[in-house]
Amino acid sequence: MSAASRDMATAARRAAMLKTAFGPVIGAALEDESVIEIMVNPDGALWVERHGTGRVREDQVVRPADAERIIRLVASHVGFDCDRERPIVSGELPGTGERFEGVLPPVAPGPAFAIRKPAGRMIDLDAYIADGVVSGANALVLKSAIAERQNIVIAGGTSSGKTTLANALLAEIAGCDERVVILEDTRELQCAAHDLVALRTCPTVNLESLVRSTMRLRPDRIIVGEVRGGEALDLLKAWNTGHPGGIATVHANSARSALTRIEQLIGERTSQIPCQLIADAIDLVVFIAREDGARRVKDIIRVDGLTEMGAYAIRPAAPTDHLKLTGGATS
Repeated sequence: MSAASRDMATAARRAAMLKTAFGPVIGAALEDESVIEIMVNPDGALWVERHGTGRVREDQVVRPADAERIIRLVASHVGFDCDRERPIVSGELPGTGERFEGVLPPVAPGPAFAIRKPAGRMIDLDAYIADGVVSGANALVLKSAIAERQNIVIAGGTSSGKTTLANALLAEIAGCDERVVILEDTRELQCAAHDLVALRTCPTVNLESLVRSTMRLRPDRIIVGEVRGGEALDLLKAWNTGHPGGIATVHANSARSALTRIEQLIGERTSQIPCQLIADAIDLVVFIAREDGARRVKDIIRVDGLTEMGAYAIRPAAPTDHLKLTGGATS
C-alpha cells in the first residue's frame, strides 16, 4: 500500500471513529440541513441551533468522557497534541469540514465544544426580502453596490448571519464574469463564479500572508471571510489600489463601530491609523443582528470620506445613491 493510500485509510478510520463518538443525536444534527450550530457545555448540556427556531436544549446529556473523546479525535485529525498544556483545539471535522472549537480543563471546568456548520443552502437577496431579513430598499442598495464594484464590510456579532449574508452577496457577484479570490480561516463562503480561487490559512500561513499573496493572483475582487487582525491594513490597501468590489466581515456591535474595530485591527500593525485609507477604501458598512432568534439587516451606512474635523463622513445608504454616483437623475 502506498503512503497516500495509507493516509487515506487512516483518515477514513478517524472519520468513522468520530462519527461513532458523536452518537445518534449529534450525528442526526450534523445531517440536518436546518441546523446551524451544535454546542456541548462543560455540564454536558447539548444545545442545537436551527434556522427559524433558534437555540434549543436537547434531552440528551453528553458525558464528560464522551465529550473529551470527541475533542481528542478532532485534535488527532488536525495533527494537534491535546493536553493540559494545550487544552484548546481548533479545526475542521474530517470529510465534511464543519468548524470545530473544543476546550478541555483547566481552561474550562469540563470538556466543551461547538460545531459550526457551513451554509447548507444558498440564500439570495430576493429570498432575504421574502423572509424579512432585509428590506427591498436595502436589497437594492446592496445589489447596486455589487454592480458598481463598491467595497462592502458586513458587521455583526457572533452568529448574527454575517457569513450567510456574504454568501448572498457572492451569489450576486457570481454573475459578474470576474475573477474572484476568497480568503478564509475555515471553509464557509460559497461562490458559483466560474473564475474562482478559494484560499485558506494553515498553521504556517496566516490571513496577512494570504492577502499579500493574493495581489499576485490577479484578482478582480478580493473577499475575506472574517477580518481579525493586521491583515485589515493589507486588505484596504488592495481594495484601494485597483481591486475594488470586495467583501469582508468583521465583529462589531453597530455599523459605525465597525470602522472603529477596523482601526483597532490595523493598530495591531502600526500606531499610525490611516483613517483616510479606511474612508477611501470602504464604501458601505452593513450591520446585521439577531433578535429573538431572527436575523435582520438593521443598518447600512455609506462612508463619504472624512469631514474637515477628521471624522468619518457617514450617512444612511439610500437606493438612489447609485444614480448620484453615476450622474443620473433623481426624482
